[in-house]
Amino acid sequence: MLEARDGTESRARQALESLCHAYWFPLYVYVRSRGNAADEARDLTQAFFADLLERNFLDAIDRSKGRFRSFMLASLEHFLSNQRDKANALKKGGGAQPISLDAVDAETRYRHEPADPVTPELVFERRWGLTVMERTMDRLRAEYADQPGRFEQLKPCLTGDNTDRYRELAAALGMSEPAVKAAVHRLRQRYGRLLRAEIAETVTSEAEVDQELRHLLGVVRPWQDREA
Repeated sequence: MLEARDGTESRARQALESLCHAYWFPLYVYVRSRGNAADEARDLTQAFFADLLERNFLDAIDRSKGRFRSFMLASLEHFLSNQRDKANALKKGGGAQPISLDAVDAETRYRHEPADPVTPELVFERRWGLTVMERTMDRLRAEYADQPGRFEQLKPCLTGDNTDRYRELAAALGMSEPAVKAAVHRLRQRYGRLLRAEIAETVTSEAEVDQELRHLLGVVRPWQDREA
């Protein structure tokens, strides 16, 4: 959103549409967790984006002065409320689908979501945080495109220290143990910078990055700890 706010209107719209494409799944998960069947959730999610992109939502975001995550959830809740009031008048954007949803992929991914009895809002927050982290990992992986094997071996070391693991990696990679530790340190630093850059795209100021990072980690970590 920082790029969107600093660019021309056309560039801003393009940047925000890109964010919509990147973060559609947390919205689908939210609609699905509200008790909607898969087909209905897909239609509602696409209709929401069609409605959003038809309106001057750039001004709405600017007025909100908040995070893209919060803006999208509030907008979606408002849209769903309107749809309940107009149950037989679902707007599908004249057949246009500004955000293309892979129905099979969406439902496959949804089935892997935890079945914890929590609110749809918390499900949305968790999935948003995981999407941020997944996109960050994809960016980091792309930087190791010329060394994919090395990246996959080092990736488990992004969290936690394990002396035995370093020793195994040193042997597998033909490196000294100190060299492996140094490589892991660089990997962690780069991941942290990329994570902050990803979050910066969804907030309206640099000052909000740390706060958003703390919030998302606080939402995601309880699930990660239980799955560990």
